[in-house]
Amino acid sequence: MRWFQALLPHEDSFFDQFEAHARLLVQGAEALRDLLNGGEGVAAACAAIYRHEEAADEITRSVFLAIRRTFITPFDRGDIRELTTSLDDAIDQMQKTAKSITLFEVTAFQPQMRELGDLAIQASYLTLEATELLRDMRRNAARLNAIAEAVTRIENRSDEVYDAGMKALFQASQDHPMDFIVGADILDHLEKVIDRFEDVANGISGILIEHL
Repeated sequence: MRWFQALLPHEDSFFDQFEAHARLLVQGAEALRDLLNGGEGVAAACAAIYRHEEAADEITRSVFLAIRRTFITPFDRGDIRELTTSLDDAIDQMQKTAKSITLFEVTAFQPQMRELGDLAIQASYLTLEATELLRDMRRNAARLNAIAEAVTRIENRSDEVYDAGMKALFQASQDHPMDFIVGADILDHLEKVIDRFEDVANGISGILIEHL
């Protein structure tokens, strides 16, 4: 059956959509990092994240519609849905972070928060590279696996940064419990951004295992 499917025409626009989605993740992560510089640029950075999230939603809807309309997809329809959903979840989590920051009117951020932003940018560029390599996953399998491992290392580092941030926040907020509550909420959102990137990497690894 696999050789028969290989002879049939495939709808390759899915790969274009994956890449477009991943580029929005890069733009969202860069806006998130700009946000974490604090100051007067916070509002503009939040607005940029909202725009990128809305554009990502449009791509998600387009992919799901294409799944229903396409006779032969590049790989399993369920895998396409899961990969698209995980990409969208990453930008959604950035939007949730921006929303929390807007809600609490925060304009100054811990060094650990900024480091989590740096890690998000690293993960986003790796994610973009991975989507670009999916067109020829057989040839690029080694690099795709290496990317997944690199994203896992970033996620492990994010756990360490999160713990350090929580400790520093607790120590600095002894007399200001609301500062701890707000800061902990932001740290939690930021750490989850990295978790969502790891979900994307794990999804790509699963596709490799299933189709190679």
